Amino acid sequence: MDAIEKAIRNALEKGNAEDRAYREKVYRAAFAALDRALQANPTVTVEVAIKRRKAIQAKITEIESEFLPAVPDVGPQGDAPAVELGADSAPAVETGQGAPSPDVVVEGPVQSARPADDTPRSRVLPVVPDIMPDATLPDAPSIDMSAPTSAGAAAEVAPDRDERRIRGRRLPLTAIFLTVTLLAAVGIGLFFAVQTGVFKTSAQLDTAPPQAPPTVGDDDFTPADGGPAKPGAEDQARDWINVFSPTDASHVSAPSDAKAEVMKDDTGPFLRIRSGASGSAISFDVGQGVLEKLAGKHAVFDIIARSEEGKETQMSVDCNFGELGDCGRKRYAVGQQQNEYLFDVQFPDKRPGSAGTIAINSDFDKQGKAADIYEIRVSVEP
Repeated sequence: MDAIEKAIRNALEKGNAEDRAYREKVYRAAFAALDRALQANPTVTVEVAIKRRKAIQAKITEIESEFLPAVPDVGPQGDAPAVELGADSAPAVETGQGAPSPDVVVEGPVQSARPADDTPRSRVLPVVPDIMPDATLPDAPSIDMSAPTSAGAAAEVAPDRDERRIRGRRLPLTAIFLTVTLLAAVGIGLFFAVQTGVFKTSAQLDTAPPQAPPTVGDDDFTPADGGPAKPGAEDQARDWINVFSPTDASHVSAPSDAKAEVMKDDTGPFLRIRSGASGSAISFDVGQGVLEKLAGKHAVFDIIARSEEGKETQMSVDCNFGELGDCGRKRYAVGQQQNEYLFDVQFPDKRPGSAGTIAINSDFDKQGKAADIYEIRVSVEP
């Protein structure tokens, strides 16, 4: 005997089981207890809830058939008279979701009863309503359905074939059509977006020949202000005059909070400069003899440099050429690869009275980053 049948039979034993009205109250109490158990367990799916309700209906049908009187056979078997349990007197019951549910007829197991004299009897088909009370009856016995029904009982219940529920799960044709149309429109839009290059980066869209990256200056942001170029790219076309070489760092001046140190690695010798927290720059002397060669001419300066490994920086450059003026402030984004950073100056046609300087700040943001200076040189435009 499973848990459902045992609970119902125990409730029937507490009263007059021969009284149909009392049995109806027991059945109502069983359905009410099931509803409470289902509401207390939100993880129960709709399919499992339907199976448990069908299992109770099947057990009620089986139990109720024991109380139906046997009817003698009067001829060939026809439709057996149905006995309805409280179908006319059962009050309308409302659930939390809507209107009262209609009675559902469940054909349960049939038992044939024969008297002692073996008089032929016909089978009786009980009719059990789908009782869904909205409140427990005043004098109905209590039934505990909190424990889930056994797996075997649930497996024996036939699947729900109510066409109303099946129709409710299906999407209307209009919704299906709109969904398909929307998906098609999105697919076409993505196709055209890919074809027109919406998802491409600016680098992928730029089909022009590669250009040197522009430099950043305080007042002039045009590429003409000078930018990094590959070292030696223009060596053959220019006659370079050396301004600084790491093999002779005697013409380099570093303030007290700045550092300048000659170092060497597989790329060759270089001077690692690191500006102080005050933003002070390291000065490189430009000899008077060099300035005399540049007077009245258009000159191009070339600083070959890189940043310290793993720390890209922004390097700023200022010049003081005495009577020949200056070069304005230049600023460059210096990467970890060795590159050339160019700037040009149009010198006035006059004699310089002294030497000049090129001041380099290794970190414009004052974060203590270093720059490696390989060479500073200058050439005159032909």
